[in-house]
Amino acid sequence: MGFASWARAVPFVPKYRRDRGSRRRSGSPRRRRAVPALLVTAAVVFPLSAAGRPQIPAPPPALPAPLNASTLEETYAANRANAAEAARAAAAHHDRDRAATDRALAAPGRHLLRFDGRGSGRVTEVLGDLARADRVAVLVPGSDTSLDTYGRFHAAAAALHRQLARQAPAGTRTAVVAWLGYETPATVSPAVTTTGRAEQAAPPLRALVAGLRAVTGAGARISLVCHSYGSVVCGRAAAGLDVDDIALVGSPGTGAGSAAGLRTRARVWAARGADDWVENVPHLSVDLFGTTVGLGTDPLSPAYGARVFPAGDGGHSDYFDPGSTSLTNLARIVLGETTAVTHD
Repeated sequence: MGFASWARAVPFVPKYRRDRGSRRRSGSPRRRRAVPALLVTAAVVFPLSAAGRPQIPAPPPALPAPLNASTLEETYAANRANAAEAARAAAAHHDRDRAATDRALAAPGRHLLRFDGRGSGRVTEVLGDLARADRVAVLVPGSDTSLDTYGRFHAAAAALHRQLARQAPAGTRTAVVAWLGYETPATVSPAVTTTGRAEQAAPPLRALVAGLRAVTGAGARISLVCHSYGSVVCGRAAAGLDVDDIALVGSPGTGAGSAAGLRTRARVWAARGADDWVENVPHLSVDLFGTTVGLGTDPLSPAYGARVFPAGDGGHSDYFDPGSTSLTNLARIVLGETTAVTHD
C-alpha cells in the first residue's frame, strides 16, 4: 500500500502501465527489476523524511470494559462517542479531512472495538455480528495505512466481508475485523525494511485475538489475513496465537526463515499477484549499522514451507478487488474450505 501514490510524487520512479488482458508493462524487464531494489536502497541509505503533519488534538481512547459478548455494545458506543469528540477537535483545528473521517467512524452503524484519533490514528472496526460469528477474519494492513487513508483499508475489509457472505454455506455467520492497531511504516523508509514496527505491533494484535476469543468462544474459526508489511506483523505475533489460519498476501517476508519458524499451530498460506512489484524486493537479512535489515525468506519459496495459493494477475493493491481470484481464495481459507482453494 502506498507505492502508487509515492511513485506519482517521485519523478525518477517509472510508472507501470498495466493491461489486465496482456499484462504489458512499460520499460525493460531489467529496469523493472531494478526499481524495487532502488527503493530498498533508498529506504536504507537515503532516508526520506516527509514534513510531519501538525499534531491534531484528540481525546485519549475510551477506557474499554473487559471484552466479551455482553460488553460489545457498550464498547462500540464508547468508541463512537470518542470518534465524535475527535471529529469536533479536528474541525476546530481546521483539518476537514480528518474531521470527516472521524465523523464517519462515529456514525451509529459503525462498530468500533477501539478508536484513537491522536497522531496517525488507531482503529479496530468490526464488520458483521461478532458475538454470533462462526468465522472471523482479522485484516492486518501494510505500510502507509493511517486514519488519513482509512477509507481504502475499510473498503478492503468490506469487500472481504461481502465475499464471505456470498461464499458461506447456509447458516454460517461471518465477521471481519479491520485492525489498524499499530503505526504502519511509510513505504519508502528505513522502518519498512526491518521488523521494528512489527515487534511493537505484535502484543496488541495478540491482545485483540484474545479478546475475540472471549467474545466468540472456542468454537469459532479465527484467521489472520495479512497484507504487505502486515505479514511481518502477523509473523511476529504468530507464536502460540490461538488462530486457525494465517494468510500472507503481497508479503515482503515475515522476519522468519520458514513457516515453522513462526511457531504457530495455524496453517500458513501465502500468495502474490502476478503484477505485484513486491516480487522483486530482495529477500535478505543483513546486519547494517547494528540493525538487521531485510525481512528474510520469500514466503512463496519452497524453502519457506507455506501453502501457496493463486492470487491472479493483480498488483500489490488488488488482493481485495471484487471478483478477483485472490479474494475468492481468501474467503475459502477464512471459511475453512481449504480443499476448495485452487492450485492452478
